[in-house]
Amino acid sequence: MSQAEFTCSVQPQYLDEQSNPNQNEYAFSYTVTIRNTGTVTAQLVARQWLITDATGRTQEVRGLAVVGHQPVLRPGEHFEYTSWTSLGTPHGVMEGTFFCMTEDARPFEAPIAPFTLARSQSLH
Repeated sequence: MSQAEFTCSVQPQYLDEQSNPNQNEYAFSYTVTIRNTGTVTAQLVARQWLITDATGRTQEVRGLAVVGHQPVLRPGEHFEYTSWTSLGTPHGVMEGTFFCMTEDARPFEAPIAPFTLARSQSLH
């Protein structure tokens, strides 16, 4: 039986130049790699992110596509993109879901495990 599966990994980075700690503005980039680890061709259609700062304040970001793309991935192919977010605290957590569709219109979800956004100086 054919299986639809995307596996996601994320590499976050603190953006010192875009941050302003005196104004409680901390910017982070994150590079996401989405790999089709299933056996059928499928498309990433939409995404949902939950971004939580150190005070527990959570913002939800939903929308079609990722950085303007809705990539179609054959088995074994991958798509990588970089985006960014900002927090009001020097660290937080981000997690999400990609909403995907197989070529024969079967929907499935690809979870993005929680990952830490952290200004390295704040962890010492």
